[in-house]
Formats: sequence, C-alpha cells, structure tokens
Amino acid sequence: MEKLYLILVLFLSSCSLLVSSYNVPAIFTFGDSILDAGNNHFNKNCTAQADFPPYGSAFFHHPTGRFTNGRTVVDFISQFLGIDLQKPYLEVELAVKNGSRKDYPSNGLNFASAGSGVLLATNKDWGVIPIQDQLQQFQALVHQNKIHKTLIEKSIFFFESGSNDMFNYFLPFLNPTVLDPNAYVQSMLTEVANFIDQIYKLGARRVALFALGPVGCVPARALLPGAPVDRCFGKMNVMVKKYNKGLESIAKSMGVKYPGAIGVYGGVYDVVQRFRASPIHYGFEDVVNACCGDGPLGGLLQCGREGYKICKDPNKYLFWDYFHPSEHTYNLISKALWGGNNSTIRPFNLHTLASMT
Repeated sequence: MEKLYLILVLFLSSCSLLVSSYNVPAIFTFGDSILDAGNNHFNKNCTAQADFPPYGSAFFHHPTGRFTNGRTVVDFISQFLGIDLQKPYLEVELAVKNGSRKDYPSNGLNFASAGSGVLLATNKDWGVIPIQDQLQQFQALVHQNKIHKTLIEKSIFFFESGSNDMFNYFLPFLNPTVLDPNAYVQSMLTEVANFIDQIYKLGARRVALFALGPVGCVPARALLPGAPVDRCFGKMNVMVKKYNKGLESIAKSMGVKYPGAIGVYGGVYDVVQRFRASPIHYGFEDVVNACCGDGPLGGLLQCGREGYKICKDPNKYLFWDYFHPSEHTYNLISKALWGGNNSTIRPFNLHTLASMT
C-alpha cells in the first residue's frame, strides 16, 4: 500500500512539473505585420489592412487582420507554451471602453501594427501605429495598474520591426533627403535601443529580438524602381544584415546593461535563407513567388484585391502574399526559434528562455 502511495505521489509530482515547466503566463508583442494579430482592423484611420478574404483562410478560416493565411510566429509560440493566443490591444481597449469586458487579459497583448516601422515617419500617412506609440500604449496600461508588475516580470516580450523602414528607403519619392545606408540603419538601431530601455523600466525581463528576414527577396520588390526580379535585391539585403547585426549586439548587451534582464536574438534571416537554399527539404515548391497576388512574382497586387490570383496549395509556398510568409513558413520559423541551436537563436532558444524562473 505504501509503495502504491509512493508511486502515486511521484506520478502527481511529475504531472505538476509538466504543467508548470514554463514560467510564462503571457506574451507582449511589438512590431509590424509579421507579428500583427489584427490591430489595424480596429484602427479605422489605417489603410494597411488584411481583414478580407482570403487572409485567414487556414486555421482560423476567416480573416483576422493577420497578414497571412493562418497563424504567425507569436501564435505558434503561444501554442507551444500552452497559453491562449493574444488579442490585439486595440480590440481589448475597445471592449473595456464599451463595457463588454472588465479587465485586460492575463495571457498578454499584441501591440504590433502592420505597415509600421522603428522610425516614426515610416508609413505615417497610412495611419499605422509606430513602435514609439505601441510603447506608449503599453506604458499607459502599466502606469494605470491595468497590467500587474508581477505578470510583466514573468512574461516574454517579442520585438520585430524594420522591414517597412528598409523597403521605404528604396522609394526615393518617400524620402527625398534620405540618409546614407549606414546612417539610416544606425538611426533605426537608436530607436530599438531606446525601446528596450523603456520596456525594461516598465518591468520587462525576458526579451526576444527577432531579426528581419531577407526583405530584399520579398515578391513586392517588383514594385521598386531598379530592383531585380530575377534575383533578390542585394543592396537591400546588405542593409538588412547590418541592421540585424546591430540588433544582435543590443540583445547581447542586455544582460550587462540591465540587471536581471535576458535578451535573445532570433536569427530569422538565416533560417529563411536555409528554406530558400533547400526548398524541397522544408516542403516548399516555390520560394520566389507569392501564392496570392498578381503581376511579376505575384508582387504587384495585394492578395484579396480586385484581380488577384491564388495558388492551389499555400503550404508549398514560402510567401503567402507580396510581403508576408505563409502559415507553413511561420510554423517552420517558430519551431526553429523554439528549439533551435546557437546558429539559429542565441544565447539560447525560446524553449530554454521560457523554462527559466
């Protein structure tokens, strides 16, 4: 009988260890369309939208405002952690104001806004929410005690932004007095460093900075004057790599600069380049064209707009639309960030980061 009791105690103990193996109740997300869970849908002044079919056709089976056919990296990581998917901040804010919900969710919030950048001026005329304003939204909730400090300290913070700044650099009519490439990248990194400084002061202790993918390879490069269609836009990717190097440096310095903080750098650029180098190995048939769109590379027309065309199987395509990966791509990236080795995410992966107390 005592032996049976001991086995039962050990079994229950192992079960409780399984349940509590991740000390992460919530994720707070900041960035652009790569991570946006639908904030722009609730921002009626914003022209950057994905709240129409066929967006969301996989998994959700309806448009959610996510700029892909299904889940994003944040959604997959939330599922790996066993927590509910985070709602867009603006959706929750609206619900609290109209009384349909009393408080803010305990599983985190998504502040990301499609079309935004790390520079305030990026796509400002689209009505997007730049990183600085996303930070202010979070700041206001913390100062008003609408998000508890202990929740913030246990949470993981995701940051990914900069693709739109990069793309706009090569649209000279948007930036007639643009800085040289190095100065432009440095101005972006200054904004990121300031963002990290501020979220640390608000209680963030575990932060994952995600690198930009090879932005010069997106089908939308067909829209840029002088960009090649038969290969990636090398000049843009050179700038992207410089930005990513600076981003990794910021992540590395966090532990020294901010007591108690941990920064990890997710090398998304290299992950995507592996997909492009060995497409069949990762289940891709096409790593060049958009599944949904029109024109050269499917890069001249947004998916869902009048006259668009769509592929038979989005899971076989690296790109869902002219800018954004397919759900299959996001799933593979998420797995690499969650369980990958030092060549993918460093100094350790998200699984290890989530297991830390």
